[in-house]
Amino acid sequence: MRIDDLDAPRQVPGMADDILETLELFGLYWDGGVSRQSSNREAYQHSFNELLTTGLVYPCGCSRREIAQAASAPHPDDDCVPYPGTCRGGMRAGATVRSWRLRTPDEEVCFVDLHNGEICQNLGERCGDFAVRRGDGEIAYQLAVVVDDHLTGVTQVVRGEDLLPSTPRQVYIQRLLGLARPAYCHIPLVTGPGGAKLSKRDNLVSHHLGNWRGKEGGLLVAVLRFLGQDPPHGMAGAPCDEILGWAAIHFDIARLPTTGGDLVL
Repeated sequence: MRIDDLDAPRQVPGMADDILETLELFGLYWDGGVSRQSSNREAYQHSFNELLTTGLVYPCGCSRREIAQAASAPHPDDDCVPYPGTCRGGMRAGATVRSWRLRTPDEEVCFVDLHNGEICQNLGERCGDFAVRRGDGEIAYQLAVVVDDHLTGVTQVVRGEDLLPSTPRQVYIQRLLGLARPAYCHIPLVTGPGGAKLSKRDNLVSHHLGNWRGKEGGLLVAVLRFLGQDPPHGMAGAPCDEILGWAAIHFDIARLPTTGGDLVL
């Protein structure tokens, strides 16, 4: 179990405990203690220093607003506004370092997703040189998550398809650092009102734990059906560990749907 807590300004007090309580309610337990990104800063710094030795990392003085204004082809389905390379040859005089960026190649970075097949992305065109460290010294998400996975020996990453576009950046970092690549599987999302990605304001389970006590099995079965699986009729009334045990044996990745949508309860 890992709690991502590097971005302190965005942390909501008590939310980490809420996440753990929600997992326990649905019979999802973890091995060992709970690790936190904030405990890995020394390892992040070591990896950042390794990237520095490649000569591919440079300081950037551009603000997000300046980058957005300069971008000619923003990608609304991704978290990355293409960086135009303004500081590749050096920052302007008097500029403050706002980030440290990793040079990207003008070539495709590919990996095989267990659900979506081969995914290839030209990093130079899609996102340009991306941040691996912020100006305040904190390591950026793309580098942090690569180091985290390496530290804990992660061999398979299953996550929402909204994170698929950023995975080639992580694969590129793994290649530069000589780290093993996990197997990736990006699955369809449950969507909120209007078909948008579900957000914290959209009646999330963890915000309404009391409403689900005694009904946990029904929600687990609904999730399995959303993911294209076919749990036996009447299983909604079974204990969570029985439902999860069935899923561990019978889950068929070939049955995953191609698109997300509403979760029918």
